[in-house]
Formats: sequence, C-alpha cells, structure tokens
Amino acid sequence: MSAPVLAPVQASPQLEAPTRRLLSLDALRGFDMFWIVGGDQLVHALYQAFPVGPLHLLDAQMDHKAWAGVAFYDLIFPLFVFMVGVSLVFSLTRTIERNGKATALKRIAFRSLVLYALGLFQYGGIAEGFDHIRWMGVLQRLAICYLFAGIIFCTFRLRSIIAIWGSLLLAYCALLTFVPIRDFNLETKHLASLGLEPESTATLTLFNATTNRVSNRFEDGLNLTQQIDFRYLPGHKWDRAYDPEGILSTLPAIATCLLGVFAGLLLNSQTVPDRKKVLFLLGAGVAGVALGFLWGLQFPVIKKIWTSSYVLVAGGYACLFLGVFYQIIEIWQYRKWCTPFVWIGMNPITIYVVFHLVKFSGFAERLVGGPIQAALGVWGDLLVAFVVVGMVFAFVRFLYQRKLFLRF
Repeated sequence: MSAPVLAPVQASPQLEAPTRRLLSLDALRGFDMFWIVGGDQLVHALYQAFPVGPLHLLDAQMDHKAWAGVAFYDLIFPLFVFMVGVSLVFSLTRTIERNGKATALKRIAFRSLVLYALGLFQYGGIAEGFDHIRWMGVLQRLAICYLFAGIIFCTFRLRSIIAIWGSLLLAYCALLTFVPIRDFNLETKHLASLGLEPESTATLTLFNATTNRVSNRFEDGLNLTQQIDFRYLPGHKWDRAYDPEGILSTLPAIATCLLGVFAGLLLNSQTVPDRKKVLFLLGAGVAGVALGFLWGLQFPVIKKIWTSSYVLVAGGYACLFLGVFYQIIEIWQYRKWCTPFVWIGMNPITIYVVFHLVKFSGFAERLVGGPIQAALGVWGDLLVAFVVVGMVFAFVRFLYQRKLFLRF
C-alpha cells in the first residue's frame, strides 16, 4: 500500500476542516502531546496509589533528567520538532506544486510569525512589562525551527540539506568544545551559595570581571550556550540566568527539524514500498540512538542545551516511534485504538496553549476534590488526574467533531 496523501498540520489563524491525512502522523503527534497535557500526572498519581516496581520505573520516566542523560520525558519536545519537519515536506511540496516557491516562502514566514507571537502570548506577553517577556520558549523554538527548516527545504536539494544538517551538528559541537568561556558558574544554587541572584547586577559585574578562561566544559551553568543566554538574551529566562530554549541551542534544534524533513521525504516517496519505509525508519532510529550515545562520550547527551549527541539520540527514538506507528496504523490498518490520540494530534497547538492557560486541574478539583479527594487519600489524587485527562479528551473531541482545527 502506498503512502496516502495527507494535509499536514500547519500554523494559520483560520479554522478549517481537515483534508485527507496521514493518520499515523496525527496519532503519533497526539501520543506525544498526551504526556504534556495530563498523561505525566496520571502516571505520577498511579504510582502513588500503586507503588510497585514496574510503575516506579515508568514514574521515573515522566520527569526530565536533571542534566545529562535521557528519560522518556526528554524525548517529547524533540519528537514534536521532528514531526514539524515531517509535516512541512507534505504541505510545502503541495504549495510549491500549486503556487510556486515564492508563495511557499511567504506562507512559511507568516505562519512562523503567528506561532512565535502565540508563544509570546502563552508566556504572559507584556503583562509584567517588556523586561519580563520570554522571547525564547517552546512555541517560539517551534516557530524558528519551522521557519529555517522550511526555507532550507524550499531552497536546497537533498544533498545540500544533508550537508547543512551535518554542519549544524558539527559546528555546535566545535563551538561548545573549543570556544573559551569565563570560568564562572551561573547555576542558580551555585550563585545562591555565593549570596548572588542570577538577575542581579552584582552577578553580571562578577561575570564580566572574571578573566580566567576555560573550554570543553559542559556542566550546568558552565558552558558556552548558557553564558551566551546570560549575556545576550533579554527578558525573562526560564532558568533565571539562562533558558533551555535559548539562542545558541536553537541551531541543533533546527537540525532536529531537518531530521523530520528527511523522514518526510522518505514517507512522501512514491518509489519506496511502505514496508521498506518502515525498515528505513527503524534502521535509522537504531543507528541514531547508538551513534548519539557514542558521541555522548565526548559531547554529553543533554537536553537543556540540546547537544548534537542529543539530536541524534532523540531523532533516533523519533524515527523508531514513527516507524512503529506507521507499521501499525498505515500497513496493518489497526486504527481504532489511536482515535483519542488523533483528536489531540489534529489540534496540538490548540490544546497545548489552552492547557497552559486554563487550569484543568482546578476544574477537576472542583468536581472531585475537597472532601472526596481527602476521603480517598492517594486514590483521590488518581481520581483528579483521571478527570483532568478526561476533560482534555472531551475538549479535543469537541473540536474534532465540529471540524475546528488550528493548523500547523
């Protein structure tokens, strides 16, 4: 069976009905988003109610690694960035065929701007003043990755795209390895031990006064990526002195999106049989994970600064997930089980923004909190988590049934 024609998720302010889509991509996108909008808390509550060995292992995967290493939760964001790359292959190919490259480039610029503005709004906009705007965040990084990956896809041939992808990873590794930085640790707890606040002028003064230089350092608070954020990123920073979605680390994030472009080109091919597509994805996934951890011996696998080795590891897992979903849904045609994930996957940006602006947990506690939650003990937390997930599914199902989709 050949790959079906799809209408990839695209960012635009209008609401419209969906066209025929690659269901496995929608389902995987929904599976990915599920863990952000309640799935993680459901696992935490389940482990509190049933503190047994297997659930302990699952519970540990629902939190980010403090620094180096990878847990399942560290794969969620890069998986979404990867799928943005997959989707843009289908959407931009169709746009170029119908309207030309100029129209495609205008569309990329407009949709990136809309998504970036939505990210600024989601993190508070100008509510606390211009000095507290979070200029770099999750949706902002998605917008930048979509912008540059889309331009690269429209402008260059495959060999050049591969060269750009490799150059981004190697250049980022070289910068963090060889560029000297100030021997001054900006990690919040370390600064607190010195009686300093990350945002204070005293910290900046001491940082600028540090004359000793070091290189090849990848500790939290002591690396080129975070020092650039501290010195040059204005506004609110998520980790106070620096941001996990900061300036320099956006370069390898673009490489993650380009990995999705490669997968999209594979899935969009009319000459490669579906079963071979799955084999290619699984093979690339295994190779990416293995090579990433091997590279990690020199350049550690760290999500918070999106290291090049992390790009390979996360991209490898993304290929494995996509290959498995494609095999089950497109080839074996087992589809009913993924319907709730498709509801989420058709409106990922909508549910992400709404979930962070509307306190679903507060609504759940009004329904089953208070005396009910207290009477059930740890089971009460589990009940609240189930209600939150239920409300999320009810909301996206409501949008799906009425064919309301904010496209990206």
